Amino acid sequence: MKGPIGIFDSGYGGLTILHGIRQLLPEYDYLYLGDNARAPYGARSFDVVYEFTRQAVRYLFDRGCKLVILGCNTASAKALRTIQQHDLPQWDAQLRVLGVIRPTAEIIGNLTQTRHVGVLATEGTIKSQSYNLEIQKLWPDVQVSGVACPFWVPLVEYHEADSPGADYFVKKRIDQLMRLDPQIDAIILGCTHYPLLMPKILKYVPRGVRIVPQGEYVANSLQNYLLRHPEMEQRCSRGGTARYMTTENPETFREQAQLFLHEAVEVENIVLG
Repeated sequence: MKGPIGIFDSGYGGLTILHGIRQLLPEYDYLYLGDNARAPYGARSFDVVYEFTRQAVRYLFDRGCKLVILGCNTASAKALRTIQQHDLPQWDAQLRVLGVIRPTAEIIGNLTQTRHVGVLATEGTIKSQSYNLEIQKLWPDVQVSGVACPFWVPLVEYHEADSPGADYFVKKRIDQLMRLDPQIDAIILGCTHYPLLMPKILKYVPRGVRIVPQGEYVANSLQNYLLRHPEMEQRCSRGGTARYMTTENPETFREQAQLFLHEAVEVENIVLG
């Protein structure tokens, strides 16, 4: 039985991941789930993020998905490994869950000349050290510095990304990161909301510093994964559709989805837990 590819995020940022994937792989069916009622996950404990993510992944599998992508850096940092190692063997050894941190870590060594890399992300992702660990495994010579940006997600979700007030918060965190390591020449946007702040980010990064959003790299990684695992590719349905579910008010989700996707969507309200 074939099924859609599931995309999960605590909020709306994962829509940037879905958008990147659909640009590259439009032929597949997708099912997006946003746990908007319990967002943000960024400052929550490991145990809480794991339990919430586990519930969402299980729900997507119950809706027919064979492969789920955690389009959320916090969930990827705090829950992915436990779900892969503990839950999947109990549920179904043929099901798969992938994250968004490793695809960016895999490519970053090719994008830095100085071998000094920065990460801008939520508090939870920075505290987890997940980017540092993944990059060090793949590129031992690359030095990683990270800064948490607690106000960046609200700026996006409250439609303030283009406001003059956003300049202060964006500049403050970029300056903080560059003070930590002035040799940084590539910065990973380790939260899926942050690409919507790109005009402000580009305004304040020093010349010659490359900005690395995730959508393109996650999409390329998924394409490579499906090529390397034809047995999973065969289990993914191909109808070119995208469906959306939220644990919050569907009308609010529709408004936010318009911001991220630039298209109108229909959304179903669901309950997790």
